[in-house]
Amino acid sequence: MGERTIYFLFTDTGTYLSKMINLCTNQSLNHVSISFDPELKEIYSFGRKQPRNPFTGGFIREDPQGDFMKNANSAIYSYTVSESDCDVIIHHIKEIEAEKDTYKFNFIGLLGVLFQIEINRRNALFCSQFVATVLRDLEHFQLPKPACFTTPADIRTHEGMQLIYQGKLSNYFVNTERKIMKREEKRSLILLLSAKVKRFVIK
Repeated sequence: MGERTIYFLFTDTGTYLSKMINLCTNQSLNHVSISFDPELKEIYSFGRKQPRNPFTGGFIREDPQGDFMKNANSAIYSYTVSESDCDVIIHHIKEIEAEKDTYKFNFIGLLGVLFQIEINRRNALFCSQFVATVLRDLEHFQLPKPACFTTPADIRTHEGMQLIYQGKLSNYFVNTERKIMKREEKRSLILLLSAKVKRFVIK
């Protein structure tokens, strides 16, 4: 059975809401999203549907290079799962995405985390609750708390998580583009050398 790598993006945008959450949790980087490629082409989470309005939240596909997120402090972690586990995670995400208009952001649930009161609301999730929910069936990613109490820090510190980047989110994409360019240059050089070798052999 093959393996797949999934990616977790932790961010702090510096908004008043994120500062309040940081104060409540005594942690930074209190927003978490999940992706399935190192270029972060598709990122899923629960958060603001409109970047300038913190009160219109729900299921979202985030734009990490948009104005709202590009200057965020961030940390990106990778985690290896089996192909079947990856398919399960994607299935759970697609189920929620298919019903996204019925979901909302679980603001009340954040208070439950602060005061350690279990609050489970129908079709309402906050970001780390969403990630914990879509990971719930993974045998090797069992979190120590119910999803309604799970924080980004609980996910970030899980055994097996590998830190691959920390810093301004915009710089990650600059570094990634450079790596892609170098990889393409190396591939082009190999193809060129291969073609020359073939011509030499034919002669």
